[in-house]
Amino acid sequence: MIKVAVVDDHEMVRKGIISYLLTEPEIELVGEANSGKNAIDLVLKERPQVVLMDLLMENGTGIDATKGILKDYPECKIIIITSFYDDEQVFPAIEAGAFSYLLKTATAEEVVSAIRKAASGEAVIEPKVANRMMNRLRSQEKKPHDELTEREIEVLMCIGEGMTNQDISEELFIGIKTVKTHVSNILSKLGVADRTQAAIYANRNGIVKGK
Repeated sequence: MIKVAVVDDHEMVRKGIISYLLTEPEIELVGEANSGKNAIDLVLKERPQVVLMDLLMENGTGIDATKGILKDYPECKIIIITSFYDDEQVFPAIEAGAFSYLLKTATAEEVVSAIRKAASGEAVIEPKVANRMMNRLRSQEKKPHDELTEREIEVLMCIGEGMTNQDISEELFIGIKTVKTHVSNILSKLGVADRTQAAIYANRNGIVKGK
C-alpha cells in the first residue's frame, strides 16, 4: 500500500482527487489538508510516502509546506500539482525539494501513475516544466568567457590586473598590435564596451591571476 496525503485549498479539487484515489486498491489515503501550514502538521503526524501538493494556497504556500515537511521528513516524496508552470513557481518548488511536478490538466490516470512512480523513486516532470528546467540549465552552463581562446584568457587576466597594452605585451612576449587584436576580440566576445568593463568582468568571474 502507498500512503498518500492530498493538499489543496480548493475543496472541489481536493475531493475530486480523493474520490479517484479511493478507487485505487494499492493507495491508502491517510489525510487531506487545505493549507500549507495544515499540510506540515498532517504529514509529520501521518507520515505518508507521497504527498500531492498544490502550490498557491492561503496560510502557507506549497513551497513553504514542502520545505517544512522535508526538513523533518526528508524521505517523503512531494508531487506538486498546480495550474502554474512559470519560472517564479517552478524553480522555487524544485529548489524546495519537490520530487515531481504535474499540471492540473493531467488525467487521473497520470496522477496515479506519478504516485506509483514516486513511491518507487522515479520522478515525473510535466514536459512544459522540463523544457523550462533544461533552458535554465543551458543558460547557466555557458558564460561569455567560454568563447575566449587560451591566449585571450591570458590577456583578460592581465586586463583584470589593470595592465596597459604595453604591460601585456611585455608580460606575454607578444607585439602591441597582437595585444590590441586580442583586446578587441575579448571586448566583442564578452559583449562589453571597453577594457574597464572587461576588467570588472574578469574580477567578477575570478579570471585574475592568484584568484
